[in-house]
Amino acid sequence: MRWSRLLTLSVLVAACSPSVPVGDAPVTVMTAPAPAIPALGGRPIVAVAVGDAVCQNANPIDDSCHQGDVAALVDTVAPDVLFFLGDLQYPTGALADFRKYFEPTFGHFRAIIRPVPGNHEYLTPDGDGYFDYFNGLGAADGIAGNRARGYYSFEAGRWHVVAINSNCDRIGGCAAGSAQERWLRGDLLAHPGQCILAYWHHARFSSGAHGDSPEMRAIWQALENAGADLVLAGHDHDYERFAPQRSDGARDDRDGIRSFVVGTGGFSLRAFGRARSVSEVRINDAYGVLRLALDSAGYSWRFLSTPGGRTRDEGEAACHLRPASAGSTPR
Repeated sequence: MRWSRLLTLSVLVAACSPSVPVGDAPVTVMTAPAPAIPALGGRPIVAVAVGDAVCQNANPIDDSCHQGDVAALVDTVAPDVLFFLGDLQYPTGALADFRKYFEPTFGHFRAIIRPVPGNHEYLTPDGDGYFDYFNGLGAADGIAGNRARGYYSFEAGRWHVVAINSNCDRIGGCAAGSAQERWLRGDLLAHPGQCILAYWHHARFSSGAHGDSPEMRAIWQALENAGADLVLAGHDHDYERFAPQRSDGARDDRDGIRSFVVGTGGFSLRAFGRARSVSEVRINDAYGVLRLALDSAGYSWRFLSTPGGRTRDEGEAACHLRPASAGSTPR
């Protein structure tokens, strides 16, 4: 089945709290856990994923700060949900910078943004700028999850989606037995028989400048055991698609998880290092976004570059649709 022609929905309206000031204008913020993204008319959910986005001023020396072009591209896609893969606001994730730079660029997507924090968000102590912007000033909970954890899950049509905090040293670790890993296993067991997508900032596998993040292996293993289908990350400022693989990096076309690095949100682009053996596509000459169509039993993808939304990579696959209990014991 091809999903080459898809209807899109521009804005999903969600329940909001009283406003907090952003610059001179009030901006509403979410105070409840991330609401579900409903599928309308039986069509696929259209999602956009991107990270490493907004900086303060364009720099002609390193050709940085192209977040405006990326935001314009998101507008043309008109997604149902926007997965922000961390490092949303450079350099430190300060609330004043979120208000001054992120808000005018991506603020109109607020109702559909589902973010995870990057390492730059935590350059402001405890990620307070990030959590204050998305949850509200001082609010413990909201659209970005509990500020002491920064991880949460929600439904997008027939898909179960998990937002993970890969800043492991900030939340008590990501290893087997850590609070987040135990939460994840329980969350996945509670949602059997669904397609599963997870996303975070520090890529478990990457051929980019930062490379692999081995501390995310136990999180990947929990997802693999549950039959997860997709993992998205940022951190490296490039686009990369991997073949399905296991938590140890071995290719596994039957049970492995396909992953993408999408750190092309506008801040800058960087060179690749040595390509990993299961890396299939690598692009570092264009900013852009990953467009996903999440159907009830499968998905399709396109990497769209700026300007104009040229398709640079595309494909489709079926979901595993394996009950979580069938893979609860690690291989």
